Amino acid sequence: MQRWIETFRALAPAVALGLIIALGFSLYQSRMKLASQEPLQLVTLASSERSMSTPPPGSYREAVQTAAPAVVNIHTALETLDTDHPLLNDPLMRQYLNTQPQRDRRITPLGSGVIVSAQGHVLTNHHVIANAPRLIVELRDGRSAIAELVGSDPESDLAVLKIQLTNPPVIPIAQSPSQIGDSVLAIGNPFGVGQSVTKGILSATGRIAGLTVFEDFIQTDAAINPGNSGGALVNIFGELIGINSAIFTRGGGSQGIAFAIPTSLALDVMQQLITHGRVIRGFIGIEVEPMSSANSQALGVAGGLLVTAVYRDSPAEMAGLEPQDVLIGIDQKPVINGRSAMLKITGMNPGESAELTVLRGDQQLSLPITIGLRPRAR
Repeated sequence: MQRWIETFRALAPAVALGLIIALGFSLYQSRMKLASQEPLQLVTLASSERSMSTPPPGSYREAVQTAAPAVVNIHTALETLDTDHPLLNDPLMRQYLNTQPQRDRRITPLGSGVIVSAQGHVLTNHHVIANAPRLIVELRDGRSAIAELVGSDPESDLAVLKIQLTNPPVIPIAQSPSQIGDSVLAIGNPFGVGQSVTKGILSATGRIAGLTVFEDFIQTDAAINPGNSGGALVNIFGELIGINSAIFTRGGGSQGIAFAIPTSLALDVMQQLITHGRVIRGFIGIEVEPMSSANSQALGVAGGLLVTAVYRDSPAEMAGLEPQDVLIGIDQKPVINGRSAMLKITGMNPGESAELTVLRGDQQLSLPITIGLRPRAR
């Protein structure tokens, strides 16, 4: 037995060497076999085909590059006293302990805005900046500035800020209206995560959502989330067509129905806020409700509004308008509904003369009226 063990020990190195040589030869043959096979045919683009001077079909990169630099984030800075113990809220105790509370400055994101003039005017929503003590505008290029509130109009949910910066980026304004079915991009700062871009189509125009007094919304299915308010809705050229304002949602997130204030309305409000510090609208001082179709037919009129209240010392009271009168015309044009009548009156200038046509009992009266100034919304 001892002899067999010694023989195995003597032969083991030779056997191991043989196995290594055989394994190496097998690997060599496998490598030679692979080398003899045809190489993989990988596809790559030539450098000329990879030129991105022109965006590929379906890309909106140039529109984003045009519009995005002018879309800003709006923050507010809040300072709070940081005390380690309630006793430090007492000034005498702080003096005795020779200590002062630390001021903690917190930056809170509010929403978005759009730079629309070389002078630094920023359009945003009223609800974005309402009650904010201090406004800070942050640009995409990293610059920031403290913003001055030029004016705000709750009835259209628009506000204008102004920043002092050298050569601010300015978004181009669309010169022709977009059509239903056009592609649009929404740019803003959703949830404070940073500037983002979403794409959709223009779903409808002239939408009345009951969110503000004066509204003529653009509807889109581009995702607009909290923080996008005040941001830009642009066309495929990067031109501003609306200010993102609100969404229809059941759970707080985007559900494909979002609303933007059209540029035409936004620019008109902005100009008035810059010029007057408020929006000047006409006013006569009445409350109305729609006429039922049965009552309208009985009176032989199409539409009409039942006057339910006349404000004291208002232009309507001075003109002789009374509760239960039926307003059927303004300046010889029939009154179809309350919205059209409101827009007609608010579109007039204070001091302008108009003529109201009313039914009182079985009489039709023409009442001259001088348009007043609509009070500020609270």
